[in-house]
Amino acid sequence: MRTVLDFCDNWLFSGAGKTARAVTLPHTWNADDGQDGGNDYVRAVCSYIRTFDFAQLPKGERYYLEINGANSSADVTLNDVHLAHHDGGYSTFRVELTSALRAENTLKIDVDNRPNDFVYPEMADFTFYGGLYRPVSLIAVGRTHFTLDDFGAPGLFVTPTVEGQRATVFVEGRITDAAANQTVVCTLTDRDGKVMFTDSAPAKAPQFQAVLDPVRLWHGRKDPYLYTAKLELIENGAVLDTVQTRFGCRSFSIDPDRGFLLNGEEYPLRGVSRHQDRKGVGNALLYEHHVEDMDLIEEVGATTIRLAHYQHAQPFYDLCDERGMVVWAEIPYISRHMPKGRENTISQMKELVLQNYNHPSIVVWGLSNEITMGGADDPDLLENHRELNELVHTLDPTRQTTMAVVSMCDIYAPYVQIPDVVSYNHYFGWYGGEPDMNGPWLDRFHKTFPDLPIGLSEYGCEGLDWHTSSPVQGDYTEEYQAYYHEELIRQLFSRKYLWATHVWNMFDFGADARSEGGEPGQNHKGLVTFDRKYKKDAFYAYKAWLSDEPFVHLCGKRYTDRVEDEAQITVYSNQPEVELFVNGVSVGKKAAADHFFRFTVPNRGESSIVAVAGVCRDESTLRKVDVFPERYRLREKGAVLNWFDIDAPEGYFSLNDKLGDIMRVPEGGALVGALLRGMAQNREEQQFLNGEELMKMLSSFTVLRLTSLMTTIDVKFDKEQLLELNAALNRIKKP
Repeated sequence: MRTVLDFCDNWLFSGAGKTARAVTLPHTWNADDGQDGGNDYVRAVCSYIRTFDFAQLPKGERYYLEINGANSSADVTLNDVHLAHHDGGYSTFRVELTSALRAENTLKIDVDNRPNDFVYPEMADFTFYGGLYRPVSLIAVGRTHFTLDDFGAPGLFVTPTVEGQRATVFVEGRITDAAANQTVVCTLTDRDGKVMFTDSAPAKAPQFQAVLDPVRLWHGRKDPYLYTAKLELIENGAVLDTVQTRFGCRSFSIDPDRGFLLNGEEYPLRGVSRHQDRKGVGNALLYEHHVEDMDLIEEVGATTIRLAHYQHAQPFYDLCDERGMVVWAEIPYISRHMPKGRENTISQMKELVLQNYNHPSIVVWGLSNEITMGGADDPDLLENHRELNELVHTLDPTRQTTMAVVSMCDIYAPYVQIPDVVSYNHYFGWYGGEPDMNGPWLDRFHKTFPDLPIGLSEYGCEGLDWHTSSPVQGDYTEEYQAYYHEELIRQLFSRKYLWATHVWNMFDFGADARSEGGEPGQNHKGLVTFDRKYKKDAFYAYKAWLSDEPFVHLCGKRYTDRVEDEAQITVYSNQPEVELFVNGVSVGKKAAADHFFRFTVPNRGESSIVAVAGVCRDESTLRKVDVFPERYRLREKGAVLNWFDIDAPEGYFSLNDKLGDIMRVPEGGALVGALLRGMAQNREEQQFLNGEELMKMLSSFTVLRLTSLMTTIDVKFDKEQLLELNAALNRIKKP
């Protein structure tokens, strides 16, 4: 019989410039330096060593080591015998140990997260934490067993086909060294353990077809019903090996006009993207971390999750099945196409599909993310995508393919037409443009390609603990983030044709190369903070639209001290009416079709604010101050200039004005044109100047914000240059 032994204890870790020490898995050596900014986290080869006696192992004829995540590459050595090399930091792989086992054993796993040009991801906006950051197990099996060396797959594949209330379930087992006198018994049971089907077949070709009539469908969050399939390998009446998996019976389709349909019903996919890491932990998550993440995603009311930008842990896919989340799963083929990395995209895709084939939550396989940053016409890039697309359809004819396309990619590029459905990453309203550009852009795509389903795979903006009563793009305040998402909710949720929309991101996440918002080392676009302790106001904007759980939320709890005599108070609720009280006195009841309730209240002294909606209530404090508190004002650490350091004479332009406003004046247009041409020359290309959409995006940037963002493409301005540019702008009169 198969025995699985936990192998997470008693490891000796060495490397990363630190003294060797005992660790328990999961473990990463970048839990701190991968989140503190500077893009200087340790990327190295580090070693994990474990000793064990053969006598301590369970009985078996063959032994496999199962590693569920070693980022980014790994070499496995047992007793000085090199057994395996694996490239790809997010998938499960197994190594047979049998031939190298001795009475006393030393197991060594070298893990490598150094930069290279052949393993994805290599360039991306997140930290590539090194380590054995998911559990490791030892598996003992007999000579004949359900296959363990098939790209990490479980040795059992279940394919349900649904017609009405009837499901045909095809079950296949894959066996290593099957013998003619062996059989396989297949048993299907319902959630309560009741046997729905049983049959046997020769172990040489264990395939089964069962009919469930009537079947209870897996229907997303409404009813995520799961069955169990179990295969037993039998010889002379004895069970040699057993594998089992849960599965769900569902049908789905993606219609270019009606969006996503689940079991024949329109089922809007409105949800979030998820990065797996968290503050102080990195990617070395425990099971309770996965549960907490799922609880928060469920609370916000999401029906779908994009699991970006890599394969996530099996326990999280299991939670998606159990909670009814519809999932986009993808490989980390991201940002920059590497000709030497083509083989790696193929192997990572095989692992992703084969390891996760049985999860009913997954409906699309993602081929790549923003891979055309260097252009969409590279023949090798195109062929790589066509090969991946064909591979996925060969491995899994039941699901569809998709891609997340970078905003500036031409919609007519042949690359956009490769997958079955497509989504774009748009940040109109944050990285240029205005929030109201999103819906019209999607409408134009839908009109141009009416038969190609379109979605929005990323959209969002950064929000930290900075505050203002007059939010503007680029200020990193919680208030602008809430305003932005209100606008996007109205636009996206009213367009039924969108096959899926995914907020970027559910949680703040580590990106050590970033230095934004005054807190380096993170991307702060999450609806929830990196430590999962604080739900930002934008979280509740989505909850108001997506959740059926009655609630009311007062926005601005972290923005208590205000200078204005009358304060604007926003309340989010999924209830039809909200009443607001100030110091116990009602200031009125309001209804809001968009779930966003606005009140104006007097701001004198210190006031208790209470919002009531049905049986729900929420409360906060408002306090009148004479001077705007500096603790609410963004101060960029390491910024060349902060906005409040800039001379801005009344009636004249400055670095704090938007390019679009400046360009309406002839002298301003000439100055901005020269600035952009200079940037292009520094970058040795002018691609980013082309296109009407791009110019519309740039027009909403302030000059200061544009110059700060250009540092990401190695175009840098020193303080003297910025002050000189500001002086030139100060001489141009506003119309």
